[in-house]
Amino acid sequence: MIAGYDKPDSGEIVVGETVELAYVDQMRDLDGDKTVWEELSDGNDIIKVGNYETPSRAYVGRFNFKGSDQQKRVADLSGGERNRLHLAKLLKQGGNVLLLDEPTNDLDVETLRALEEALLNFPGSALVISHDRWFLDRVATHILAFEDDGDVVYFEGNF
Repeated sequence: MIAGYDKPDSGEIVVGETVELAYVDQMRDLDGDKTVWEELSDGNDIIKVGNYETPSRAYVGRFNFKGSDQQKRVADLSGGERNRLHLAKLLKQGGNVLLLDEPTNDLDVETLRALEEALLNFPGSALVISHDRWFLDRVATHILAFEDDGDVVYFEGNF
């Protein structure tokens, strides 16, 4: 609902004028016919990431897609590789508010650490939906825990 894909049954959701949302959903909608490099670069040798330009192959390499891995078809990627690709697209997209839905699913240890570092250094806000308490303990400054009985518990800090 925050991203505007669904409407609330009642009431309204107001997103501030200065909010620039960057959203990754659990379904990871990627073009299976493209290569990893094409999916991230749109075929451009130089891409814009935030406020700077960078060689597209170097950017793709930062997400552990080295050499021939950049030419893999998206349809042939493992779950962890697809997650890395989606995170690379998210960070390229920019924004000052990140919406992350189960971002740790299928991640290898190296990519999980990179995600943690990226979130800890992110200058904006991140709304993270996750069942991974260890991950949340590492990155969260506030938690809204939705309990089985429908109660919502607020934690300042982590669990």
